[in-house]
Amino acid sequence: MEKRTFLAIILSIVIVIAWSVITSKFYPVENKGVINQNTPLTTSAPIIARPMVTQKISPSSLFKFSLAKQEVIFTESEAAIQEVQFQEYQNYKLSLQSALLWGDELKFGKARVSGSSVEFIYADQEKRIKKEFIFNPNYSIDLRIEIDNMSNLQLALNFPLILGDLKFEGKPAQQYQDVTVSSPEKIAHLNAHKETTIPEVKFLGLRDRYFCAIIEPTAGRYSAFIRKVNSNTFQVGLQPSDWIVLPGQTTERVFRIYLGPQDLKIVNSINPDWTAVIHYGTFGLISELLLQLLRIIYQMVHSWGWAIVILSIFIYFMLYPLTLKQMRSMKAMQALQPLIEELKRKHKDSPQRLNKEIMELYREHKVNPFGGCLPLVLQLPIFFALYQAIMRSIALKGAQFLWIKDLSEPDRLFMLPQNLPLSEINILPILMAIGMFVQQKISLKAASPGAAEQQKMMLILMPLLFGVIFYRMPAALVLYWFVNSTLMLISQIKAGYAK
Repeated sequence: MEKRTFLAIILSIVIVIAWSVITSKFYPVENKGVINQNTPLTTSAPIIARPMVTQKISPSSLFKFSLAKQEVIFTESEAAIQEVQFQEYQNYKLSLQSALLWGDELKFGKARVSGSSVEFIYADQEKRIKKEFIFNPNYSIDLRIEIDNMSNLQLALNFPLILGDLKFEGKPAQQYQDVTVSSPEKIAHLNAHKETTIPEVKFLGLRDRYFCAIIEPTAGRYSAFIRKVNSNTFQVGLQPSDWIVLPGQTTERVFRIYLGPQDLKIVNSINPDWTAVIHYGTFGLISELLLQLLRIIYQMVHSWGWAIVILSIFIYFMLYPLTLKQMRSMKAMQALQPLIEELKRKHKDSPQRLNKEIMELYREHKVNPFGGCLPLVLQLPIFFALYQAIMRSIALKGAQFLWIKDLSEPDRLFMLPQNLPLSEINILPILMAIGMFVQQKISLKAASPGAAEQQKMMLILMPLLFGVIFYRMPAALVLYWFVNSTLMLISQIKAGYAK
């Protein structure tokens, strides 16, 4: 493989890794549309803020509500959801702290529990408030808040409705947290680590790596906000513009909610608009196509590992005509190396004349010096898209393949003592680096003496760099690249590089 091609690959992969490292520190998220993120939080009615201190919740105020697919932990006094545990997804816990909290100064009590609903009541001399959570089979919830004004005065209960809290404590998984806001004009994906207000919204969503929470009012006008609770915690919610209850009147507001996996099929079946919460960045469309293709293959082979292997083979042969063109271009370039070396000696004091002569040499022999880069141009977007898809695909979490216990994590053939600098042995990146070394060795044999001098340095450096870059990547992604590079090696051997 040409030196410039290797350098292009290295640079691109380094950009991906650098992006991942930077986001784990600063949590930048692409913001689409013009969103006022620096304006102080203001709405038509004052937001009744929760105390900016961490409150310890008594275990006696928590109770577990069990459903077929999940267990919901409620805080009874707040009539809010603290955590949801999903049995179908390795008991994954979605922690929201005080999800669907409304009226933090009110102390609710559990009134009624049935097989699919929970009801909380707050009452004083002026009003009676009922919060009812109705759970549907597809991870959706109907939240009904009913207010009965028993006084002679009108009530203005403009409490914010909290969707959830997002914590930023430097943990790698927290880099995947962000907020989605749908307004009448646009959909915006916002940095969850910055205070924000959006005047009018249709629905609001937040997510972690694998799961998401979405809320949409069925009536009324609401603004959305992200506000800072403390240095590590930001709260996301809705603020009603007006919620007036006249004397002797009873009013009700209903909210449609989703608390579940970032699964396009499930979310689309509830509300197609909500699928905007599930996005994969710049190459999102490719990510979605790859995930759909992976699911189709999985349904046939019933193994996510083999599905990735088959996907790798499929993509390789889809791009094979370009790969063949790349290899021919590389061989043609190698054949010209002696002539190029001669030109370098002849015009070593005139770089401009040298470049002109080299380009003339390419034209004379009908060689495109950039012909070897075309497959790379198509392969890298696929790699970036697959990276995003694998990092967020709940289907791959806990998926086993051969010795790999979890395809969403490094393959970890075996663990070493924690006090050592290297605590795990990941065999896939090592095998990939060895394969790359062999690939470089074969190319070196076919090269001219001048080019071989440059390739001797790359013979060790490139496999080592790739091994380091891929070492802690998800096994699914390394498996994809390993299969692709192995097929490339086989093609090189068949094309005559070993001669």
